[in-house]
Amino acid sequence: NEELLKKLEEAHEELFNLRFQLATRQLVNHREIPRVKKKIARMKTILR
Repeated sequence: NEELLKKLEEAHEELFNLRFQLATRQLVNHREIPRVKKKIARMKTILR
């Protein structure tokens, strides 16, 4: 459970960085954002 919470925090950080890259037009693969969002949703479901 602790490990999952740590991974969830890392995923949130990754999403923040991807959004930042999108805003500064540095993001190459736009499909990364929905992928990370789904990853976060899956982790939150497991933690429920």
